[in-house]
Amino acid sequence: MSIRDDARDLHGDLVQLRRALHAEPEVGLHLPRTQEKVLVALDGLPLQLSTGSALSSVIGVLRGGKPGPTVLLRGDMDALPVAERTGLDYTSRNPDRMHACGHDLHTSMLVGAAKLLSAHRDQLAGDVVFMFQPGEEGYDGARLMIEEGMFDASGSRPIAAYGLHVSASGLPSGVFTTRRGPVLAASDAVQVTVRGRGGHGSAPHRALDPIPAACEMVTALQTFVTRSFDPFDPVMLTVGAFQAGTANNVIPDEARFDATVRSFSAESHARVRDGFARVCAGIAAAHGLEVDVDYVDQYPVTVNNDVEAEFAADVVGEVHGEERFVWTPQPATGSEDFSRVLDEIPGAFVFLGARPGDKDPATAAYNHSPLAEFDDGVLGDGAALYSELALRRLAQSRPAA
Repeated sequence: MSIRDDARDLHGDLVQLRRALHAEPEVGLHLPRTQEKVLVALDGLPLQLSTGSALSSVIGVLRGGKPGPTVLLRGDMDALPVAERTGLDYTSRNPDRMHACGHDLHTSMLVGAAKLLSAHRDQLAGDVVFMFQPGEEGYDGARLMIEEGMFDASGSRPIAAYGLHVSASGLPSGVFTTRRGPVLAASDAVQVTVRGRGGHGSAPHRALDPIPAACEMVTALQTFVTRSFDPFDPVMLTVGAFQAGTANNVIPDEARFDATVRSFSAESHARVRDGFARVCAGIAAAHGLEVDVDYVDQYPVTVNNDVEAEFAADVVGEVHGEERFVWTPQPATGSEDFSRVLDEIPGAFVFLGARPGDKDPATAAYNHSPLAEFDDGVLGDGAALYSELALRRLAQSRPAA
């Protein structure tokens, strides 16, 4: 039987695992119950298993039946601090915790790939590293796993790495997509504190009011990103929080705002930090105020290797049919810490439509929504693609007899 046929046989087990994970979501780097479920699901497979010390990660190494290099497959495991409102039978039992981004599907598909490749290990011309990662949602779990030696887990550094991500809306269920080059944005977090001198609202000339200056910074930053960057290599800046004052007749000492910055190239990512601080400093100086800009690099741009993206597209077409793959014309504005892996290992990040068939494409809740739902029917498809990517990539690298 083919891997795709075997994946169909695994469907019931994968659905059961996915729903168990969904019902008991955990957030952040420490996911003890999730880790336990993964280890139980992998029990009995011919894997060398290890767990993380700084986070609840799981790494499995499968030794192929033939000598060769290593390929890495990644699935993230963490949920979001979201109160679920789907009303599903297997809805979250943990208050204010939800698998709203589909990581429960990713984890289940990677478990499925471990089972499929274990059953076909005699065909593997090398080793496979299964990367079960906590802390993707803002905790930089990929970086921690790399620091703990993940790339050396098999004894040889991977020659390629692949990740999958499901989408609750947009793509039809079962359709895969990716692109060459940048596929997701870099993400930075910025907190700006404008410091003045408080006073009575009736006598602003006797105070140093930080609020107008902070408001000016917010609008000036929008002009900065549209006038300083190539529209074909854009920067997106959103101020999501603004805090100042306690009463309508009190001028506060401080005003503060928080922003997220997205960029799509290493060059723009480097330039936007300096420009952001320069704009804020100039406006503060013009008002006789002080400003602190705390600019935190979060995730770099997620960049697919061109060759690996084309390879992934070919594998989708050969395994699932050419009608099941479309090229993405431009990168998405979300971000991913799988970028840490692709910064060091050539590979590809692929999206898979998982919108339930009864949901209207125009109104289906998107990832991170408390109403987001995902189609269990794609679990076998994802597991099969993971498996075929590893199997075929290792076969490409096998020396001629």
